[in-house]
Amino acid sequence: MGIYKLDDEIWFPKPELAEEDGLLAIGGDLSLDRLLLAYQNGIFPWFNEDDPILWWCPHERFIIRPEKIHVSHSMKKFMRQHKVEIQINRDFADTIHRCRMKRENTVGTWITDDMEQAYTKLNKYGLAASVEAFFDDELAGGLYGVTIGRCFFGESMFSDMENGSKAALIMLARHMESFGGVMIDCQFHTDHLESMGGERISWEEYRRLLDIGLDCEE
Repeated sequence: MGIYKLDDEIWFPKPELAEEDGLLAIGGDLSLDRLLLAYQNGIFPWFNEDDPILWWCPHERFIIRPEKIHVSHSMKKFMRQHKVEIQINRDFADTIHRCRMKRENTVGTWITDDMEQAYTKLNKYGLAASVEAFFDDELAGGLYGVTIGRCFFGESMFSDMENGSKAALIMLARHMESFGGVMIDCQFHTDHLESMGGERISWEEYRRLLDIGLDCEE
């Protein structure tokens, strides 16, 4: 199959043509139109700062169905003991930058200057959102991602307090469930996300959910 090289035209090869590791294409840009087309087809960018733009579409997907978010007994107890509140788009640019700094200071990050600018632009057009959790009126953590239709494509999260990002994810799931949200796309598996209700699904099931979330089918 090979890896496809993108040009100035806004296009992607068929997602099914991705390599076994999920890599589909290289190059292109992070324009609003290209990013929108990518996420509408289950494709996302992920690359290191010194790399060209890499576009991924793994055959096996990892998602959380909002209605199946798992809240542990310890987390339920914690949330009863504190005033826990959620804000959406409190300050998107601040949240994505906090996500970047947390990762840069630990394991490294793919959130480059260009990525920050591109996703902040998506937010201005209503195509990306940040979710922030507050404990007792103090910012505890948050996350951001692309939001299209009834799907949320998670990108990264941060915690300034213990359980901060976990609370933000729980509150996001509950908010999505309230309006019939279809899925939170986690992109890749982690044990942490699996413990919160994440599940592996096939590309075919992912495509079905994506079509429902984008209102492409009944």
